[in-house]
Amino acid sequence: MLSQDEADVDQTGSIGHAASHNARSADTAIPSEVDLAYARAAVPEALARNTRNTSVPWQNPNTGASGNITPLATAYTDGGQPCRGFLASYVHGDSQDWLEGAACHTDQGDWEVKSLKPLKQG
Repeated sequence: MLSQDEADVDQTGSIGHAASHNARSADTAIPSEVDLAYARAAVPEALARNTRNTSVPWQNPNTGASGNITPLATAYTDGGQPCRGFLASYVHGDSQDWLEGAACHTDQGDWEVKSLKPLKQG
């Protein structure tokens, strides 16, 4: 499902929305919440492997978007919880963008994604 901004751009071709959308995506495309949900779902498996540079693929069969989740470094502690950083590739159409994220181990033993945002380039 499209966000309201995406729906406005795609359906009406509104110059105001299209210009802000294109300016925002000039650096990195922002995945839809649905695509992000598929990416987030792959994070626990990638982090449970407890290795660095081992990627786990994800794919949204409805949009065709896909990518990989790759743990970055060893664990660090945040508020007493062990956490890990990771990179997520985001392949959509002929484009590929990168996201950076962090997840922490909960008291229930699960990995919970705390952040997932476009990787700052440059």
